[in-house]
Amino acid sequence: MMFHGELRFLESRFRYVYHAYVRAPGPSREFVQNTRIAKKKLRELHGAMVDLIALMNQPQRDQALLAEAGVSLDQALFRLLVGIERYGPIGVVELSDRAGRDYTTVSRQVAKLESLGLIDRRPSPADRRVHEAVITDKGRQMTDALDAARQRLAAPILATWSEEDFSDLVRLMRRFVDDLMASSSGTDKR
Repeated sequence: MMFHGELRFLESRFRYVYHAYVRAPGPSREFVQNTRIAKKKLRELHGAMVDLIALMNQPQRDQALLAEAGVSLDQALFRLLVGIERYGPIGVVELSDRAGRDYTTVSRQVAKLESLGLIDRRPSPADRRVHEAVITDKGRQMTDALDAARQRLAAPILATWSEEDFSDLVRLMRRFVDDLMASSSGTDKR
């Protein structure tokens, strides 16, 4: 099924669904024209994502966040701790996939987080062979401090944004990521 326009309002969605079932399959003139625009915009989106990933991967950004939070933790460990807090309980295989790191490296780092009392490991209720990482109260205090520091560091950047612009960014980013995840897992809703 071809999508041929941006769907903004519920009313438009109903109109789109109606057209999707009434029109013969194939691209409309509007879709063909929008494809040229979409290619340029998609390239811009990709460029923005590459820039964002490059910024997020800069070690000095992690150092600044850790310093602002008053947290003393290795950068590799802090990223895993945040991942466990956000996605946990989570197995090491899934965590290593999400982190884009080797399983054995992540396994050692998770063991280090456990030895620091920041996480616990427990058998998965679904598969007792799998041990899931879950954040402890001490680990949650650390991720709460990181969240507060992240908010303080982001405040000056977002100070000139309207509430509506910021809400739109959050909503559209979540939608984009959810659609990417659904598409890559084969559970696309469309």
